Amino acid sequence: MTAVAAPRAAAPGLQVEWLGRVDYADALALQEAAVAARRRGETPDRLLLLEHPPVVTLGRATRAEHLRVSRAELRARGVEVFEARRGGSVTYHGPGQLVGYLVADLGCEGRRDVNRLLRGIEARLARAVSALGVVPRCIPGRTGLFVDAPGPPRKIASIGLGLRGWVTWHGFALNVSLDLSGYDPIVPCGLGDVEMTSLEREIPGPVAPDLDARVRRA
Repeated sequence: MTAVAAPRAAAPGLQVEWLGRVDYADALALQEAAVAARRRGETPDRLLLLEHPPVVTLGRATRAEHLRVSRAELRARGVEVFEARRGGSVTYHGPGQLVGYLVADLGCEGRRDVNRLLRGIEARLARAVSALGVVPRCIPGRTGLFVDAPGPPRKIASIGLGLRGWVTWHGFALNVSLDLSGYDPIVPCGLGDVEMTSLEREIPGPVAPDLDARVRRA
């Protein structure tokens, strides 16, 4: 008979940190260290906010046909390619996109529900874009946040989590002023009928591309 670990006691609060622009490999190392520290109970839950230089990440659900060009071609264009140990398919990160990596312990009493966490992240992103004048939409069966508008679904935020010993890592990516042509070489999230969009495209008037300044004012 396999023993079931008892739920851990919850640590208070969520520590939010703005890290600026970080290479994907360095961010991955930061997450690895943060997950290990959280599992040891040395830190509270943390949300690491940052943006990446151009990079394509391949989630566990990525298929060969989700890449429209070869990995070598992507690298030739100055776009890094990484295998990401998270849920979901392929996505693109770049300057002007707010990335949030959540390192949270779901092993605590009453928190062992990954689906509930995903829906909670969607709801919080929906409130954020709604406050900026974008009408959000969640589509059943499709994780992430969309814009409520006629025509093909327009996706403004992607979510992909990993789980290690009930501690989460990876997280969400919200397109603020991202150059959307970065998605052209891929099938974003493996969804061929979806169009990617951004706050800059959806909100009338200018959207500041300086995420550092926007986060510090928030």
